[in-house]
Amino acid sequence: MLDKILCVDDDPITLMLCRKVVEKVAFAKEIITVSNGEEAILYFDALFEEQKSNDSIVYPKLVLLDLNMPVMDGWEFLESYKNKDYPKIFESTRFIVLSSSIDPYDINKSKTYPVIGFLSKPVTKDMLEDLKSQFT
Repeated sequence: MLDKILCVDDDPITLMLCRKVVEKVAFAKEIITVSNGEEAILYFDALFEEQKSNDSIVYPKLVLLDLNMPVMDGWEFLESYKNKDYPKIFESTRFIVLSSSIDPYDINKSKTYPVIGFLSKPVTKDMLEDLKSQFT
């Protein structure tokens, strides 16, 4: 079981479903939800600041990320995350893109980031069971 997962999506129903499925599968002790890439960057920035005074900071090992969001979309988030000077500990955070359409261009583009998977929405119990086996 992972300590923490971050789910980034602008749809509140998708966030609720994500939370419920993660809990049902017992995939993570804690799930954090945010509604766009900017909120996700702010979350990681706060963890980075906390890391300076607390070596035992728990950070998400997995981020479930939507691509199409207002304010800052998934691509902008990934680019910003990649360009941040986060400590080495954040380098082990991996990303799964959740999208309502599976576009080959997006799948290829995702390979330039620490994206380990590209799945279609909605997140399901079976999807998370498969992912869980990769992380345990």
